[in-house]
Amino acid sequence: MSYTVGQVSGFAGITVRTLHHYDRSGLLVPSERSPGGYRLYGEADLARLQQILFYRELGFALEEIAEILADPQADVLDQLRARHKALVEQIGKLGRLVEVAERAMEVQQTGVRLSPQERFEVFGEITFDLSYATEAGLKWENSAGHREAMSRAAAHSKEDWARLMGEAANWRAELIKAFDEGEPAEGKRAMALAEEHRQHITRWFTPCTPAMHLRIADDFAEDPRAFALVVPPSEQRPGLAAFLYAAVRANAEEGRSEVESR
Repeated sequence: MSYTVGQVSGFAGITVRTLHHYDRSGLLVPSERSPGGYRLYGEADLARLQQILFYRELGFALEEIAEILADPQADVLDQLRARHKALVEQIGKLGRLVEVAERAMEVQQTGVRLSPQERFEVFGEITFDLSYATEAGLKWENSAGHREAMSRAAAHSKEDWARLMGEAANWRAELIKAFDEGEPAEGKRAMALAEEHRQHITRWFTPCTPAMHLRIADDFAEDPRAFALVVPPSEQRPGLAAFLYAAVRANAEEGRSEVESR
């Protein structure tokens, strides 16, 4: 059975122009012609095209493919090994480029303008998940508080971040201790820790009302990526995020009650 250039182009997923180029270069010359002189591809031609496309997918140049197909004795395995090595090296290079791009994105999305070494020194296990940073940016894009928080974060020096993270580490240790000792989330100790966290946000990023704090804590309870910003995975316990949310909620409700009673 024979196929026209248009038919082969359609089911091979390549353009007619590409097939014409293969024909002119001698890489794939149709073995048949129609009575009207049009190119027709037979089964052997299609098998050769499949080989060409396979090698093209691996990144071989057309000249290299022609040499492979022209020499039945060619050591294809050696050429494939060489291509595999080149692809692995390319993947490594692309991986490094991805890391550079991610660091640049992180600076823009989180406002933390520190070198990778400084980030490690300051943040340790606390890491920013770019997917969460992007979603949070979209979620809070119309919030003046979010814009202020990003602006202030960008202005923090390495020393500022060191003090900020030191405060956060001390608070985290007290939170975990209260949780491990079975303190009730609605108790005075847990609520005091919730209030301390709210004040921490106000001090370092943006004025944080109890209502805003509750929305932030809701993310902690619902999204592990958000909770990892305050408690790294190695220090987390089952139920700790829910405990913090409940403490924040109780603290917010108490603050609202105090306001209403005035």
